[in-house]
Amino acid sequence: MAVEYEIEHPRKAFGWAARDTSGLLSPFFFSRRKTGEKDVTFKVLYCGICHSDLHKLKNEWSDSIYPLVPGREIVGEVIEVGSKVEKFKVGDKVAVGCLVGSCSSCQNCVNNLENYCRQAIPTYGAKNVDGSITYGGFSDFMVADEHFVVNIPNGLPLDVVAPLLCAGITVYSPLRYFGLDKPDMHLGVVGLGGLGHLAVKFAKALGLKVTVISTSPSKEQEAIQHLGADSFVLSRDQDQMKAAMCTLDGIIDTVSAVHPIIPLIDLLKSHGKLVTVGAPEKPLDLLLPSLIMGRKSIVGSYIGGIQETQEMIDFASEHNVRPEIEVIPMDYVNTAMERLLKADVKYRFVIDIGNTLKPYPSITLE
Repeated sequence: MAVEYEIEHPRKAFGWAARDTSGLLSPFFFSRRKTGEKDVTFKVLYCGICHSDLHKLKNEWSDSIYPLVPGREIVGEVIEVGSKVEKFKVGDKVAVGCLVGSCSSCQNCVNNLENYCRQAIPTYGAKNVDGSITYGGFSDFMVADEHFVVNIPNGLPLDVVAPLLCAGITVYSPLRYFGLDKPDMHLGVVGLGGLGHLAVKFAKALGLKVTVISTSPSKEQEAIQHLGADSFVLSRDQDQMKAAMCTLDGIIDTVSAVHPIIPLIDLLKSHGKLVTVGAPEKPLDLLLPSLIMGRKSIVGSYIGGIQETQEMIDFASEHNVRPEIEVIPMDYVNTAMERLLKADVKYRFVIDIGNTLKPYPSITLE
């Protein structure tokens, strides 16, 4: 494979990148900045694959910058800290999720909601404050401001942490924010993929009754016997949907494909909330009487702030919430992307960066 090298910063780095909208990943030499006074530099050990990576690799959101090094579910070990870093030391196990920067001064940032900052800097494929392009976790090491680094509690396996940094926080945040976290509540989870399976696990850890709603009858056994859901509703079965009407306090809808939402609204009790965390490409049909007759709500949610991400990691550690993962070597990544497109994974791919990213250049700390 052709290998390129770009010089923007003084420290050489190595990873895998896509060069164009084909989305095909191949070895790529680039560079990262030196460790600044508030920076944490860490060796990448694992990186999850998110469905958003597929969209970015193929420029389906029309904002991709090539070469593009994906990866926003990054786990590693600290190898250097800046002189003013207060929260981390060499040897700590740490993680970086979807963001590496924000303005730090807007109302959202002040309220620990960096994810809604209009100047938030995504972990890869975006312009950094110095004008360079951010590169993600499909690489040998990372340098990030300590504010955007979270600590991994002792005893939490590093490989299972990776999907928590995007899928995990995406479903945990709305459960907390919209008050769908009380043990006497009944939650519906639409879709049983990377996000959906974690929504079930977090909800059960919170003590909720959980019903999985899916178009696939084959998911029923998996949902109930393996993931611990209390019940299953086949959304194509009108009798099952009718029997479940007005039974749910809330619904987490994880589906990104266009799908009917009025039947989902009908499942809600009065004052129920339908929370959408998927992002269909086309508008969804909505009849307002379905909301009005019951004071129901449709709301959205997007990842979470850094403080809440740390809270979520700590909760997962304490309550044994573990994503279902398939660990793969770096050179399997293109096949993994093809399988992900077909939903052929239970439920998240995690790349073993530390053991399989080759060649592994020496990291010189100057």
